[in-house]
Amino acid sequence: MKGLTDIPGILVGHASDFDGLTGSTAILCPEGAVGGADVRGSATGTVEMGLFEPDHVTARIHAIVLAGGSAYGLEASSGVRRYLGAKGIGFPTGVKPVPLVAGAILFDLGIGKPVWPSREMGEAAAAAATDGPVQEGCVGAGTGATVGKLFGMSRAMKAGIGSSVVWLDGPYAGVRVAALVACNAFGDVLDPETGRILAGARESAGSRNFAGSAARIKSGARGGFTRGNTTLAVVATNARLDKVGANKLAALASAGMARSIRPVWTQADGDVVFALSCGGESADLMALGVAAAEALEAAVVRSVRSARGFGGLPGLAG
Repeated sequence: MKGLTDIPGILVGHASDFDGLTGSTAILCPEGAVGGADVRGSATGTVEMGLFEPDHVTARIHAIVLAGGSAYGLEASSGVRRYLGAKGIGFPTGVKPVPLVAGAILFDLGIGKPVWPSREMGEAAAAAATDGPVQEGCVGAGTGATVGKLFGMSRAMKAGIGSSVVWLDGPYAGVRVAALVACNAFGDVLDPETGRILAGARESAGSRNFAGSAARIKSGARGGFTRGNTTLAVVATNARLDKVGANKLAALASAGMARSIRPVWTQADGDVVFALSCGGESADLMALGVAAAEALEAAVVRSVRSARGFGGLPGLAG
């Protein structure tokens, strides 16, 4: 399994600042892809979301950028745009191709140093993009990602990048849907099969016992939580979709986030799911949506299982 790059035409690259604990992830589709998006969180930071509107004049986009640094990190998308433009990739204007690059940010300023991804970091992430296996864990936009922040950062845990793929079968043999996520959730990450908390808010800074954020919230706990949270995801398929279908695929994929993060889509999160269609295979949208949700929930689980401890916070990978 390579993850998101199991979809032909998708390249993924990371740039990481392990001192400042922030980074950027570039998802490139140089030949263009039909895009969609689903916004569920209430604290989003995004760029070029108009590209996903069905009535927008452009049919295909060329990249999605995920970055840390809160709104400052939106600078990273300019670097990806500059990188693609230098290679002649973009929307034809008759003068110079203009790369169509959408993006979203997560808040990681509360761990490491108060720095953020720059235009140069975005360009470096794009330059590093390949069709090889997606690097997971505390890299790229997941470098400073954390989960379980009901009681503040001191009782949180590390998370990062996770990626997964689901293959369809029967009449849809050869069709696949993959997901990549930068998990920086306010809530806890659960094992969807058992309901057991894998990573999240802990009883104390020195404990590995979980507090159970959802149950504690229902009992009135609010702790010292920050509003700086967000889970960002990209799902992609080699099936052919128009913009309406791509937007619906992003919405259906969001179910995977809901099955693996609790609570999710809160006023303290800026959760966004992007969808990309960059193939010509035929498949029913309902089947694609089921696969997308499965791929995303698996990616969320992988995002915490592959995360090492950083910034004084424990991680499941040591």
